[in-house]
Amino acid sequence: MATTRIGRGRNSVRLRRYNERLLLQVLRRGGEASKADLARRTHLTSTAIGSIIQSLEQSELIVFTGRRTEGQRGQPATLIDLNPKGAFGIGVRLDRDSIETALVDFGGEILARRVHDRLLPSPQETLALVLADIDAILGEISADERERLTGIGVAQPFNLGAWLQELDLDYPHFHAWDEVDFPYELGEATGLPVFSENDGNAAAIAELFYGCGRDFDDFIYVFMGPAIGCGVALEGDCLRGVTGNAGDIAVMPVPPSRLASAHPPKGRWDMLLSRASLNALGRHLRHAGATVESHADLEQHIRAHHPAVEEWVEDCIDALTPALRSALAILDVPVVVFDADVDAGLVELLMRRLAESLEETAPEARGVPELVRGSFGSDAGAVGAASLPMFFSFSPRAELLRGGKSQEEIHDGE
Repeated sequence: MATTRIGRGRNSVRLRRYNERLLLQVLRRGGEASKADLARRTHLTSTAIGSIIQSLEQSELIVFTGRRTEGQRGQPATLIDLNPKGAFGIGVRLDRDSIETALVDFGGEILARRVHDRLLPSPQETLALVLADIDAILGEISADERERLTGIGVAQPFNLGAWLQELDLDYPHFHAWDEVDFPYELGEATGLPVFSENDGNAAAIAELFYGCGRDFDDFIYVFMGPAIGCGVALEGDCLRGVTGNAGDIAVMPVPPSRLASAHPPKGRWDMLLSRASLNALGRHLRHAGATVESHADLEQHIRAHHPAVEEWVEDCIDALTPALRSALAILDVPVVVFDADVDAGLVELLMRRLAESLEETAPEARGVPELVRGSFGSDAGAVGAASLPMFFSFSPRAELLRGGKSQEEIHDGE
């Protein structure tokens, strides 16, 4: 009997936590609303809504923004919205050619950031650098606001020491990253909970929490960075897989590139990241005699319509189309969200060519997904990392009701 009572108590706590997060999600997606609006959208009773609002107000996660008067009969309705200063997250984005640390508030605004455009150094040197950056950006908020930190999110490519030939990176430091648990070391050094995901999943979570997730629960997210990243959103949650690599289209097998700049593959097939990535674009531009040392250089050549850019785009779409078609056949989602680390017209060009190619290759009785531009551009990595602690703390994910341990429970020692 005692076990049953404990189980029921825990289920009740889970249900209340889920309903609180459901209400926060409704506000995040729809903006300010009255109690009656929230009851209608969440299918909860007015009594339950009142109790949840009281709890969220005490936690400073919501604010009362005024009263609705237009078209209102009787007593004006009090309007409620998210409090942007109700919670904060720190994001650390690690990539093979950059380190970025950012502070993001509950509304998704980047309050401070530190960026280092350099090849990723050793884990020890990176940890010292990131700790200094965290100290610096926390100076942007008050001591009271620091009490509302939900934690640190780390977004990084998994297997950093792999695929260096395909990415034109001959740098021995990367192999040390496959032997270290950087999120654990960062948590030990800061005393804060640390949430980690691969960079594709983190950016997809940012879209779910702050971006396209306001309109779509199911989509494939594709990000064109130094390599190509991908995440999968299903029913408002991020699909992770056994090792956290679900959606990793970067390693999908594709035919070898026909570009003169391409490296010969190790076998019969190449990998998508060797053809569809900014590193592949930079390699082809350098092969054509252009100088490429930074993202700014890439954007300059894109803006100038360098012939090598058009050649790479054609080769990229030729490889990306069948990879996406394969993913769509398995996942059956209606939307592909596309974003990139650079722009200067490249995102629009790639999306237009990709839409045309997907239309041309659509199988009989199958449609073409809606292509939607991502919300964050070059900020996707930083916002994605910083959104991790807030997503796991405030999103109404189904595992709360299924009874599985969530990441925040693991950090809390439950």
